[in-house]
Parts: sequence; C-alpha cells; structure tokens
Amino acid sequence: MKPKMILTDLDGTLIRSDGSISERTKLILKSCQNKGIYIVIATARYWIGAERYIEEIQPDYEITTDGTLIHRHDKQIYSCNLEIEDTNQIIQDILARDDKTEITVAAGRQVFWNSKHISESEKLHKAVYCDYQKPLSCQANKIVAELPDYETALKIANKNRCRLQSYRGENWYAFLPETAGKVRAIRELAKILNISLNEIVAFGDDKNDMEMLKMCGIGVAVDNAISDVKAIADCVTLSNDENGVAEWLAKNVLMSVE
Repeated sequence: MKPKMILTDLDGTLIRSDGSISERTKLILKSCQNKGIYIVIATARYWIGAERYIEEIQPDYEITTDGTLIHRHDKQIYSCNLEIEDTNQIIQDILARDDKTEITVAAGRQVFWNSKHISESEKLHKAVYCDYQKPLSCQANKIVAELPDYETALKIANKNRCRLQSYRGENWYAFLPETAGKVRAIRELAKILNISLNEIVAFGDDKNDMEMLKMCGIGVAVDNAISDVKAIADCVTLSNDENGVAEWLAKNVLMSVE
C-alpha cells in the first residue's frame, strides 16, 4: 500500500525509552518522504518540547500541543485557542486550590511556567518564567497543571467548560479548548492537503491517540501501548524500543511501493 500521510505520536511511539529516535527510524521516515508520502508528527508536547525531534526527523507538518497547533516548518497554519478571559480564569481556579501549583501555559510556540527550575528541564528549558500574579494578555492553546488527582482536575474543567486531558503515568493535567484535540487538527490538515482520512496511517500508544487511530485508514499500536489502544488498533507492531513504527513502514509501505 502507499498511504498519502504517515501520522505518528512521539513519546512511547517514535521515541525510545532513552529519549532517542533511532537512525533506522529516521532513515525509514526519510525514505517514505522520498516516495512522496507526508510525514506528520502528532504529539501532546508543546512545540518547544518537540523541537529537538522536529529538527532530527524534519517532518512535513507538526501537530503539537495536544492538537491545538499545526506548523509547517516555521509557519503556523492552524491554532485552536482558549479566550483570554477563559485562560486567566482557569489559571486562577488552579491557584485558588493551591497557590504553589506548577502551571505551564502554551500560546503558540511560547510557553510560560511558574517554575524556578526552567533551565534544568529537558523539554521546557526555553519556557519563560511567569508567576501569574498579573493576567496574561494572550490566548492559551493549552494549560497544564500538576494536580493531586483526576477528580480535582475534572472539577476545574467542568467549571470552565473546557476539555480535560490526562497522561499515562503522570499527575499533570491539561486544559484545552472544548473542541480541541488531535482529531480536529488531523481533519483540518487533511482538508488543507486535500487527502482522505482513509489515506492516512497513524501510530500511537496512549489514550489520547485512540481517536486518531480509529479515524484514520489504518491505525497501528506499538507493542508497548496500553491495552485499550491495542484493542481498537487495526494491527500491532513492535515496541518503541524495537523501532516498531519503522519496521511496520519498511514491511507494509516501502516494500509494497518498490
């Protein structure tokens, strides 16, 4: 088969447990690009947190920040935002529960963070310090806070009528525009490129990948994916540490278009 787009999550999917992307994987992705297939990442990471990997694999498009942003190289082509008033209300509701809560706010490629240890962060060392004592003057794409449990986060999300996103093995919770998500961004990008969702192969491992795996022509789970993702996937490939994405593409895409 020759899909028109290969869509892949980063963490737990394309990225190995040691934080690297193998040379084998980069070679296979480049070979697919040379066949005229779009390579697109779809990640919960902020753009600055994904920048290292964007530079390494040079995708055609970058869906970041849990599907609220799409970039093509240096150009932003899509953004889904919270209003300024809603942005600041969510921040204040989080701080009202505990004024020492760590909060990150993404507005386009810029990220604000009330941490004293920004420079030590592998993902967010390019963030800008903000203590949130004054209201922000920008529309957030995504607000993330470290909270004790899902129920606490859900109360804040319900009060502000926004979408709540949680992540495997983490106590960080994301507040997004109600209509945001990877699925909406993928639909927007498919429309821009004039391709059918059936012409997309998608790879993922976690809950926030399930919708995109179900909506695309072929949804592939890596072997280290959670059981719910494996259950809805069309097929399961090797784990992220075994270059599962690359090996599936080599066998099912590159060999078939030779």
